[in-house]
Amino acid sequence: MKILLPVDGTELSLHETRFALHLLREGLQASVLLVNVQEPASFYEMVTADTPELIEDAALEAGEDLIAPAAELLRAAGVRFESAIVQGDPAQAMLELIEEHQCDMVVMGSRALGPIRRWLEGGSTSQRLVQSSPVPVLLVTPPAADENQA
Repeated sequence: MKILLPVDGTELSLHETRFALHLLREGLQASVLLVNVQEPASFYEMVTADTPELIEDAALEAGEDLIAPAAELLRAAGVRFESAIVQGDPAQAMLELIEEHQCDMVVMGSRALGPIRRWLEGGSTSQRLVQSSPVPVLLVTPPAADENQA
């Protein structure tokens, strides 16, 4: 089994990583595809960059920095994992990665968007993925406020 685990460097994504590790400690036999999706370059960035490679390199470097804390947790636990840093719409990029890497499950966070943001953004990434994913999507709720203090 392979788990797609999207992370963005936040404490919430570390919470999701710890939850995936809990599943593995409880006996789930799986490897992990650790993913960070970078937003595509803006028109301004494309016009002002000396070369397109600079934009790509910056996105790759940012993605590596954001993946690093989750990767360290997985390494410390002895979990096999691959990583991928891609650009694009997060939900669409994850759907492509599920197919490309033959993932069997997605473990990701769920955060509440207000009704205006949900309308403006067309729904949260997790909501859009749940609706379109060919594999199960396990949504991990944010930790309680007192858990963040521990």
